[in-house]
Amino acid sequence: MTSATATQAHPDAATPSHPTLLRALKWVAAAALVIGVAAGAAKLATAHPKSLVTYETVSVDRGALAAKVTATGTVSALVTVLVGSQVSGRIESLNADFESQVHKGQTVATIEPSLFRAAAAQARANYVSAKAAVARAHAHTALADKELTRAKRLLAESLASRAEFDTAEATLAAAKADEAAANAGVSQAEAALEQTQLNLRYTTIVSPIDGIVISRNVDVGQTVAATLQAPTLFTIAQDLTRMQVDTNVAEADVGKIRPGMNVTFTVDAYPTRSFAGVVRQVRDNATTLQNVVTYDAVIDVDNGERLLKPGMTASVTFTHATRDDALRVPNAALRFKPDPATLAAMGGAPPRTLQADERAVWVLHGERATSEVVKIGITDGASTEVVSGGLHPGDRAISEASAPATAKRGP
Repeated sequence: MTSATATQAHPDAATPSHPTLLRALKWVAAAALVIGVAAGAAKLATAHPKSLVTYETVSVDRGALAAKVTATGTVSALVTVLVGSQVSGRIESLNADFESQVHKGQTVATIEPSLFRAAAAQARANYVSAKAAVARAHAHTALADKELTRAKRLLAESLASRAEFDTAEATLAAAKADEAAANAGVSQAEAALEQTQLNLRYTTIVSPIDGIVISRNVDVGQTVAATLQAPTLFTIAQDLTRMQVDTNVAEADVGKIRPGMNVTFTVDAYPTRSFAGVVRQVRDNATTLQNVVTYDAVIDVDNGERLLKPGMTASVTFTHATRDDALRVPNAALRFKPDPATLAAMGGAPPRTLQADERAVWVLHGERATSEVVKIGITDGASTEVVSGGLHPGDRAISEASAPATAKRGP
């Protein structure tokens, strides 16, 4: 009776309490869960081993694509005339300056004319003297002709000898020759006079066209020497509202340029503004600089706002082909070619021999990389059109891949 009562009075002495049991069960369940997760991860890793290669990928998509050729060029006026001096002398006056609007025939400069006036006066005197010599020679010819007529009559009447007749005949011939020489002297003096008068007129320098002076290379009092070539005094642009851009197109790209093509370009003066132009012609004359062959593609430009100035450097973009909805792959994926070690780690095989318009693109499917041979079209320099092949929008094309280096063991 006593022992039974003792047992009922202290039940916790033989049986654990309810909260303690719950805590123990929770710890056991947590441990079992951790062990299960670890086992599942190990089984998954065994079934799907992680790739040893680290990949960088780019996305294949659809969108607009424009194939472009870029080149640099120089802005210039359609017609630019270098106004020079055909005679030497001191600049006496200037009637035009930078940005002056001039008209055809307008005097823009004069050269001190005193020497040319003196030369013209001397030539005029020589011309008058030559004409007097002609008159004198003509009188001698007339006298010789009369002498010959008289000698002929006297010879017929046996009043003069044959020798006298021959002398009169020779005298007439000599007089005619002198007269011809005098006439030639007149022509020579006349030409000299015209030359000096022309040189005198050249001391007044006029504009050959309507236009704007964009360059002045002389000052009043400066002496110009027109010896081997005419010195340039002014540069006159005919019309600055219509300009042209002469571009240097590389020989590899010149076949893509054609007359009538629309182009855009920028200049450093307005870096945020794009100007439009049209290709007028592609010139056949090649320029070679440091073994680089280029051709001049001439672009017509409307410069109604007068923003463009002669001599500006233009960065020109020729758009020679466009696609509105092209399958595009970034060029980084086309350039990717795994080295032998990386290729072995990727578990792939090198692609077959490719044609000129084919490229191999490596595509990542999960952790597996496969090579797809595609046929390419136009490119904008960043992306390229895929004409045919196994690529689809959303594919992950590999642009970089690297396999971990194997650690070297010591001896």
